[in-house]
Amino acid sequence: MTDQPGESRAISRTDEDVINALAEVQRTIESVGRRDVTIVAVTKGFDRSAIECAARIGLGDIGENYAQELQEKSPLPKGMRGHFIGRIQRNKVRKVASSVSLWQSVARPEILIEIAKRSERPQALIQVVAADDSTKDGVGPSEIENMLEVAQLHGVEIAGLMTIGVLGDAERTRESFAQTARLADEFGLAERSMGMSGDYRDALAAGSTMLRLGSLLFGQRPTR
Repeated sequence: MTDQPGESRAISRTDEDVINALAEVQRTIESVGRRDVTIVAVTKGFDRSAIECAARIGLGDIGENYAQELQEKSPLPKGMRGHFIGRIQRNKVRKVASSVSLWQSVARPEILIEIAKRSERPQALIQVVAADDSTKDGVGPSEIENMLEVAQLHGVEIAGLMTIGVLGDAERTRESFAQTARLADEFGLAERSMGMSGDYRDALAAGSTMLRLGSLLFGQRPTR
């Protein structure tokens, strides 16, 4: 992941379309006996209309992947929590810190330190690569303890772990989700941000507490 956005556009779906898509996700969550799952509406690639739609239908958590896009769409509506879910350069942390409640994809100690400098009561998730996927940013299981120590030293609360499935490989994705959940248990971390539009059912089965849903809710994104 990079932090270079493409051109944003308005969503083409109506509020009713998004409500219906959300209802299907909520039925799936209920069908597996879960009530502790946060849905993060990922508005990457769309303009502020996606955030306004999410606010109208009662979604309170917004995810963005690019610093420039988040800057353009800020400030967020009152009461909404901003999640930064992409890789970010150290010099861009300060530019979006006021709009971020949860830094979801922290994979380097220097980013933790910068977040601590720029945020009030900073909260983050450590991004892990649990399925030996060299194409993804993230730390290996053996590096989690060091990240936790850096976070504690600098006053960043680590709420949990985050991972991304392996594109085109459902079996490795399920393995990644299962291992991430086990690691969260091992380190006593409550949150497991796992699952996107194409694999959220497998993530739920593995114990995800946060689903990052974009195209499933808002439709196809513009080509970058």
